[in-house]
Amino acid sequence: MDTSSASAEPQGKSGVELAREIGLIGLLWASMGSIIGSGWLFGAQKGLFNAGPAVLISWIIGGICILILALVHAELGAMFPLSGGSARFPHYAFGGIAGAGFGWFSWLQAVTVAPIEVSAAILYATHYHFAKSWLKPDETLTHTGLLVAVILMALLAAVNYLGVKALAATNTVLTWWKVGVPMATILIVALFAGGMHGSNFHAADGFNPYGVKGILLAIPLSGIVFAYLGFEQADQLAGESKNPKRDIPIAVIGSIVLGLIIYILLQLVFLLALPSSSIGAKWCDGNPNNVPGCLPAELANGAANPAVHGIYSTFSGPWAQVAALVSLGWLATILYIDAVISPLGTGLIYTAAGARVSYGLARNDYFHSVFGKLTGSKVPWVGVLVSFIAGCVCFLPFPSWQSLVGLITSASVLMYAGAPLAFGAFRSRLPDQERPYRLPLGGFFSPAAFVVSTWIIMWSGWETNWKLGILVLIGCLLIFNREMRPDVLNLQAAAWLPVYLIGVGAITFFSTFSGRTGQSHVLGGTTGLAPVIWAQVVSAVFSLIIYYWAIRVALPTSTIQHMIDEVVVPEEAELAGPAH
Repeated sequence: MDTSSASAEPQGKSGVELAREIGLIGLLWASMGSIIGSGWLFGAQKGLFNAGPAVLISWIIGGICILILALVHAELGAMFPLSGGSARFPHYAFGGIAGAGFGWFSWLQAVTVAPIEVSAAILYATHYHFAKSWLKPDETLTHTGLLVAVILMALLAAVNYLGVKALAATNTVLTWWKVGVPMATILIVALFAGGMHGSNFHAADGFNPYGVKGILLAIPLSGIVFAYLGFEQADQLAGESKNPKRDIPIAVIGSIVLGLIIYILLQLVFLLALPSSSIGAKWCDGNPNNVPGCLPAELANGAANPAVHGIYSTFSGPWAQVAALVSLGWLATILYIDAVISPLGTGLIYTAAGARVSYGLARNDYFHSVFGKLTGSKVPWVGVLVSFIAGCVCFLPFPSWQSLVGLITSASVLMYAGAPLAFGAFRSRLPDQERPYRLPLGGFFSPAAFVVSTWIIMWSGWETNWKLGILVLIGCLLIFNREMRPDVLNLQAAAWLPVYLIGVGAITFFSTFSGRTGQSHVLGGTTGLAPVIWAQVVSAVFSLIIYYWAIRVALPTSTIQHMIDEVVVPEEAELAGPAH
């Protein structure tokens, strides 16, 4: 083969392609590095607030939901190993409008994770005297804290500019640390904390004080879904993988399985390690999530009242303070250090992901072509810069960890919802397409994944979803402001998208998960299990209607094949590399 021929080294619209330098461990650790971030540092405490010890069930349900979504991504990522893959699959199945919409959701999710991880690092850092001035009493950033946050964001961007090989090497080292510390914490606290307190399962107001609703609300509102986010990073970096068709399914599925095991063990050990004296009369912190059992009068300035909810409810660095409480001060020191390293490692990967998503969207003509330009080390430099700027802007309306977590959860799951739709369309339109990994029972898992996405968005509540709606409108103004030909827009193939977005918003508003106090709910009444069941059933039926509608109007096989030949095949051709 003539290695100098144009066909041997296809060029992108920017005239240069991303470098394929990431192996299996790099991809697996990219996903694991995103999953093990600030979620483990706060999730166990926040989970007890919302569901009591029954939050263990929340972690299992949340893990299964995300695993279903991950299975769908595994087949797609191996089929089309493209940079920014999660943002681009709907484009090839449904055309311009759907592609632009889900591309915007994907980019929005990617660029907002880095600032929340920086916020988490700063929150734990305030344990030290030099950082006390970085946060206000309500845990929002001061002017000094904002400056520190911007510096940290700049550091994440700088590492990304070094190139994908340096990024993968840096992340691999960080992820070994990030995975090792929580696993070591599980073992050390379980063995040396002076005993596990089995009575904590029934402490305060019981094992399951807030019922099924509390268990489901905890999944998005306690940061459980947020903690599991990140498995798709292997998809986003597929364009830089050495052997994506083999490695992506292993990285995507393996990262979720490992994450699920680690998080369930963390929650169990955190619960059992708490001394009984640190637990109050109630688990719930009384936050405005409409969880039954908490009265606003029990709160002191909107925060948990230790006289009612116990000392543990006041922890700003939950795991480190639990370690100190059980006389493991040396471990507390390590955890305070990890609380800086783990979130920043996740922020590093998401800064890279935001740049790769914008690169992919530029290749699909949704973002300006300047986002497709690469540096000499083949880094999408404009995407990195814009990710940095967008992340810094996030600190203004969302200056704390808690203020961002619900929004990022809904935006992330909305992004994930595009994959099962694309999966169904490809199974229908491209039945003979090569599938290095073929998901067993795909006809079941694909619609199930779409239903799961809708449920998680609904569980997030109206307060979160109306803000997400505003961001969706902003994306429409930014992306669709560009002139797009009718044959690119593919109006008919995406007619279901606005119906879905409006429908999910309406169902959330009228459901028991809306979070609106003092209001009756159309779906099933106001009390008992009935409103929870009705909300699940109505949202599932609505999702299935949208799913099969979308599959029916997906682009014809010839159009999909043309787009694949135009963009996907040239990017995949780099897999072969030069002849040896």
